[in-house]
Amino acid sequence: MNQLAQEFERHRRHLGAVAYRMLGSSSEAEDAVQESWLRLSRADPDGVENMHAWLTTVVSRVCLDMLRARTARREELVGSWLPEPVVELDAPGDPEHEAVLADSVGIALLVVLETLTPAERLAFVLHDMFGVPFEEIAAVVERTPAAARQLASRARRRVRGAAPEPDPDLAAQRAVVDAFLAAARSGDFERLVAVLDPDVVFRADRTAAEWPVLGAAAVARRILARGTTFAPHARPAIVNGEAGIIVQPGSRVVAVVGFTVAGGRIVEIDLVTDPAKLRGVPVVR
Repeated sequence: MNQLAQEFERHRRHLGAVAYRMLGSSSEAEDAVQESWLRLSRADPDGVENMHAWLTTVVSRVCLDMLRARTARREELVGSWLPEPVVELDAPGDPEHEAVLADSVGIALLVVLETLTPAERLAFVLHDMFGVPFEEIAAVVERTPAAARQLASRARRRVRGAAPEPDPDLAAQRAVVDAFLAAARSGDFERLVAVLDPDVVFRADRTAAEWPVLGAAAVARRILARGTTFAPHARPAIVNGEAGIIVQPGSRVVAVVGFTVAGGRIVEIDLVTDPAKLRGVPVVR
């Protein structure tokens, strides 16, 4: 491996984290990272003073172009849009596992980020999540630093008002999810409602006007009507850094369910069943 490739590899994880937050898709994020490498390989490395900043700018521009290109396609979607989940099976103490957790961003936040304009999303992700100065962000979005600051500010207000702050203790989250599964398996409506926030939101990546389902009673009825057959096949997993499950009836994962637990109750449930989004999900052996 030549020196330039080695230098790029040092920044790959950071670039992937930026791209995933921008795009909500691991596969698209990898495409953006690969495009960044191609652009670096065609550039004059002697003219790059700060490789970290240069690559961050390049991957951000690639992601911005990708977001703009898919905006029209998303406008045709009826129902819920969900990101491609990042799933880890429980592996306490594993350094790689801990690194993935540190890089995680919850599904609920990604769903809110999807409602922002591409420029707002870029400004928020780069500044609020990665500390990139507004002067550098301005160059990517082709606006003034003051305008870039305004983009991030608008995005921040929308995120704060819409994305719930999950409980920080993963073990406590797991206890709530386990209680949810026990109630679903036994068909106990009252116990199910008890672990759901009164204003819980249940989303699925399906193009149907019936989604999302809102409110504890409505969500509990939907779970008991359609989810009890899948509950016995639920396996614990960490979904985007939070307690979640994979549904694995045999040797194939058919669904990933992410939960957002806040105040000791489930405030959001996100069901991902799109096979294209499940390709990278690990299987319980």
